[in-house]
Amino acid sequence: MLQLKDLTLTVEGENGPHNILNDVSLTVEDKKFIVITGPNGGGKTTLAKVIMGLATPTAGQILWNGEDVTDLDIAQRAKKGISYGFQQPPRFKGMKVRDLLQIAAGRKLNHAEACSYLTKVGLCARDYVDRDVDTSLSGGEVKRIEIATVLAKDADLMIFDEPEAGIDLWSFAKLTETFRELHDRQEKTIIIISHQERIIKLADEIVLIAGGQIQHKGPAGDMYDKIMAQVVAGCNKLV
Repeated sequence: MLQLKDLTLTVEGENGPHNILNDVSLTVEDKKFIVITGPNGGGKTTLAKVIMGLATPTAGQILWNGEDVTDLDIAQRAKKGISYGFQQPPRFKGMKVRDLLQIAAGRKLNHAEACSYLTKVGLCARDYVDRDVDTSLSGGEVKRIEIATVLAKDADLMIFDEPEAGIDLWSFAKLTETFRELHDRQEKTIIIISHQERIIKLADEIVLIAGGQIQHKGPAGDMYDKIMAQVVAGCNKLV
């Protein structure tokens, strides 16, 4: 179980202190599929980074399986079973895709295993498994490879920050299918930051964040119509 208690993150701006996150509290039950959505600049990505240890809250507490992990760094949290897919993944010059998958998995993968993770994110395995993760790959390709590494790591808590970003329509359909399979197996706790309707509708629970605060949360069936009503009223756009 993931518990966020009164999380606040304050930064200094031109006009003084500004809260990117403001007293955010949320409980995510084990093996639930949660989608966090909301307008741009509302604090979604910042919240994901705070959970992973990429950003440090000014106040509040993060509990994972009853343990306080607020002061642990990203490597320590990874060892506790938390993984993260970046919105803009890094590139690793001189490293092959197969090597990256094996590092994520923490073991040697046979050819079929390595290829299966690439297939799940819509990549033709034979064209990518032995390629370098460098500038010859497009942003969308690097994004899908990173998502494949998150799947290979097989952590108990998987966080994906806008996995649809930079991905073509066909690959997105394959990726949505993979997320649906993860949801249906109910083996992992999944948190996805997304604006995509097809991903939002997969959720067990939807969390709407705006202005650094949780504005609404609840079962997907109850929340979706409420979100769309707010989109229309506020002229915000969910893709």
